[in-house]
Amino acid sequence: MTGQQGGTGRRVRLFAIAVLVLTVLVAAAAAAWWLTRSGDGGEAGEPDHIAGQPDDRTEEDHGAGGEAAEEPDDGAAGEDAASEEPAESGGEKPYDPDDEVTPEDLDAVYDIVIANGRVINPETGLDREGLNIGIIGKTIAVVTSHPLKGERIIDATGLVVAPGFIDNLSYDPNALGVWTKIADGVTTNIAMHGGTTNPKVWLDHYEREKPPVHFGASFFVMQARNSLGIGRYSAATPAQIGKLRQMAEKALNEGALGISFSLEYAPGTDANEVLALAELAAEYNVPVYFHARYSDPEEPGTEIEAVEEVIGYARATGAAVHIDHINSTGGTFDMKRALALIEQARAEGLDITACTYAYDFWGTYLNSARFDKGWQERFRIDYGDLQIAGTSERLTAETFAKYRAEGKLAVAYAIPPESVVEAFKSPFVMIGSDAILEPGHNNHPRASGNFARAIGKYVRELEVVPLIDMIDKLSTMPAKRLEKQVPALRKKGRIAKGMDADIVIFDFDTIIDRATVERPDLPSEGIEYVLVEGQVVLENGTVNKKVRPGRAIRSEFVRVSEPAGTLLWDGAEYPLVAFREGRYVDLAALAKHGFGLKWDGVSRTYTVTAGGAGVDGPAADADPREFPEQGTLMLERGFVAKGPGGAEAELISIGRRVFAPVSFLDGLGLRVSDEGDVIAVER
Repeated sequence: MTGQQGGTGRRVRLFAIAVLVLTVLVAAAAAAWWLTRSGDGGEAGEPDHIAGQPDDRTEEDHGAGGEAAEEPDDGAAGEDAASEEPAESGGEKPYDPDDEVTPEDLDAVYDIVIANGRVINPETGLDREGLNIGIIGKTIAVVTSHPLKGERIIDATGLVVAPGFIDNLSYDPNALGVWTKIADGVTTNIAMHGGTTNPKVWLDHYEREKPPVHFGASFFVMQARNSLGIGRYSAATPAQIGKLRQMAEKALNEGALGISFSLEYAPGTDANEVLALAELAAEYNVPVYFHARYSDPEEPGTEIEAVEEVIGYARATGAAVHIDHINSTGGTFDMKRALALIEQARAEGLDITACTYAYDFWGTYLNSARFDKGWQERFRIDYGDLQIAGTSERLTAETFAKYRAEGKLAVAYAIPPESVVEAFKSPFVMIGSDAILEPGHNNHPRASGNFARAIGKYVRELEVVPLIDMIDKLSTMPAKRLEKQVPALRKKGRIAKGMDADIVIFDFDTIIDRATVERPDLPSEGIEYVLVEGQVVLENGTVNKKVRPGRAIRSEFVRVSEPAGTLLWDGAEYPLVAFREGRYVDLAALAKHGFGLKWDGVSRTYTVTAGGAGVDGPAADADPREFPEQGTLMLERGFVAKGPGGAEAELISIGRRVFAPVSFLDGLGLRVSDEGDVIAVER
């Protein structure tokens, strides 16, 4: 949340911290070099199965009957759909979901068919009218222009069908706030600003609560500092930093999705503390979320320096980092410059993203450090620019003092509207609300209306970005930001065969927020249906509080266990490791047999050339004949290998080594014979 307590002297001390940060970061950078480079239808019948997948539902699950859905007035579900743009002469054919459809798909009877909608899937570039989606259980089984049969038909004619929105900058999924999230199109609520120090207890608690949305959380450093008695303006001692790292590592192994800092609210947090935890995040391949240290342009300590500080941590440790609500912290008064700094860092190969919310006023608690002495000058506002959430009351000097003592939440009309627009235009800025409606309604309207407002105001009214790009920011980008160590998110944020049936259906002509500062509880309008796990949680704009399909979202880590066999190549033996469904060999083995390996740290890609020589990058010092130490993390860092003839494979990282799937050798034109425990390779 944009909020939590000193004056000019403190800001001078903070400026000194920033200087220390830069010094420490330079020293730490070398140690992390390899990472930084590196509606109802007819009664339905019993389908046999979908696309070759076993159908294990009971007769009770299916119901009985078997008629096709009635056709909408303008034709059968999906017929006479708007034509897709043809490929340009000589260009690549546009993605067509019908290319993935089998005869079995068209013969099946689905639990739910979403018919004749404008389906948007940013990952494949799909934005097409007249498509149908067949859902079996909690999974999207088919997307097609062909008519489908279903036990229930939802007529989406004239509506947009998009992946359910993922709020990756929310808080605990309390029993009140989750329902306005659903009404805003959110199907996954992730507490990456805040979170918990004990994810096992936290996740178990909310699993018992059975919210309608999926939920997960970060390891919240500020809460951990409080538990250790570290003051808001105090730096952690080396012993305390060690304890914080220990707590964070335990939390990651118990399901935390990353690590989150609130530097502005705990100004005593110094570079030593951040580096220790960012290094841990890099080790575990999870992101670090930052509420940055400064949120104004006034020296000492400016918002641009805050952005530079966060970039410095990414450069020094190799960790993926994310800047929370850059519209209110980091880029408020100089958004173009802040975004340019991030873009330059990304061009170096650093993994940095940010998010914004769809409002030009922020909100936080009056007793936070953000409202320490000098806030009027820093934010260029006065008492009358503050309003108590849930009321129409603007503040005076007297009421400010009273409510600050009470810790009330206030909104501040302090964000230049053009800063929000610039943030939306950036390709690496996604959407996060930084709020969830709390009991007592003491919150910002973004808690209930952020996602509908992003579309209604910034796409339909202001035309800042195309709709498909906004859906990317609302759904797909948040999933991709967190999915490396969170397999559950790899099936969210997309509408495609095999993906989770978390879906929002809305009217583009009417979607908008209704929540206000005075009434932050008002649900958004224009959202017609929301499905979570294939279950309808919102229908015709009304939530069904009896339907609660939300699941816990946890990080998952795979570690090296026993050898998975041997690869035999020209008399040399290389140990194989098992990862998920395949077997992998150290990529450096290729360099022993006439292949060159050239590393590009920006794209994180190895180019493999036959007849080449040498190897650089993270594989440079590896001995491919040695089996990695058991218990070592096996991570998907986004490294890729590309070889001649279009061969391509995703690599895994084990310690300082890089492994390729054995199938990649096939793609290089080698003869690979799988003889069980031994895989033989010949040219």
